[in-house]
Amino acid sequence: HCTRAQEHDFSSALDLEVLPKLATALEKQVPVTVDVSVRNVHRTVGTIISHEIAKRYGNAGLPDDTITLNYTGAAGQSFGAFGSRGMTMNLQGEANDYVGKGLAGAKIILSRYPGANYEAADNTIAGNVLLYGATGGELYANGQVGERFAIRNSGAHAVVEGVGDHACEYMTGGRVVVLGPTGVNFGAGMSGGIAYVYDAQGSFDNNCNLGMVDLELVDREEDELELKGMLERHVAYTGSPLAAGILENWSEVRGRFVKVLPMEYRRYLGEMSREDEETEREEVVPA
Repeated sequence: HCTRAQEHDFSSALDLEVLPKLATALEKQVPVTVDVSVRNVHRTVGTIISHEIAKRYGNAGLPDDTITLNYTGAAGQSFGAFGSRGMTMNLQGEANDYVGKGLAGAKIILSRYPGANYEAADNTIAGNVLLYGATGGELYANGQVGERFAIRNSGAHAVVEGVGDHACEYMTGGRVVVLGPTGVNFGAGMSGGIAYVYDAQGSFDNNCNLGMVDLELVDREEDELELKGMLERHVAYTGSPLAAGILENWSEVRGRFVKVLPMEYRRYLGEMSREDEETEREEVVPA
């Protein structure tokens, strides 16, 4: 058994080991790539590196992909937490809870173990509460994730292949694409941002909390372009067969996507019709 001090050492060891290799990237903004093995005792991986970026460049961070970190293994909790812009964190393997917590501009890519022969879309690649409180950045997960995905997300963009209960809870911004099954209570308290859900079985409305959101078809050109762009990046970064198949058959399957749009956000965009507003008022008037 490890003492608390030893556990803390494990949590910061990887970042401290990698930092000297990133000197030219941090000081001169010269792109650097580093390969790293990771274990589940390594928590908050990338956070110290993000601190070094923020200390030098503030919220602006570095140019995209200045620091590329290729990890292999099983990451502990809070992989990529508070990740700053300029970092790309590729993980081949799996991750625990809180991936991308407080994400602030970094790009996180999760894909299955090298040489694995299982169907990624049918398996879980990361735990619960991913992107909690994220303000920016991107996440692409070639597999399903756990509960409370993107809770309080206010700016990150993400593509995943299935989520547990309470996804997009209290979300206020950003974009989320879900290509697989969803748990119950999707979108509870969601007041901003947009989610696109691939509803292959036609049952998503039973899992969505409709208290603050509307469900629409993806029938606007700007929505279709945004959705396809996110899927194309997902394929480019993860090689997802699921996303690739959807893109290859786009004209046949595009109608299966559901757009989840918060009523408050819709009003902000000026897209709520007078009839919608009158209906909403009627619903809130006491009997």
